[in-house]
Amino acid sequence: QVQLVESGGALVQPGGSLRLSCVASGSINRINRMGWYRQAPGKQRELVAAITSDGSTNYADSVKGRFTISRDNAKNTADLQMNSLKPEDTAVYYCNALIVGIGINYPYWGQGTQVTVSS
Repeated sequence: QVQLVESGGALVQPGGSLRLSCVASGSINRINRMGWYRQAPGKQRELVAAITSDGSTNYADSVKGRFTISRDNAKNTADLQMNSLKPEDTAVYYCNALIVGIGINYPYWGQGTQVTVSS
């Protein structure tokens, strides 16, 4: 059993900052990739940022220069620092972890945390 728990979502004014945290626990062998996704009302879930075990990162164009993803491999955590937040960043943010298995990497998801950017 693997569990991902997110925290840090809140209501924040445009231009503000938030830091989201994801903690993975349970029967974890090794986490290949961790990432943050988001889903706004009426839209599909999209990748916001991801980070591999070797530290390589990938960001959506809409958040480049504003968001930073980091991870602690030993603690199985991933944080998302969000700066200069915009109303269009409003969404439910989900943590994802790709767990190394036998021959495959299996994805796990957190329950999501709400981020609302509004004046």
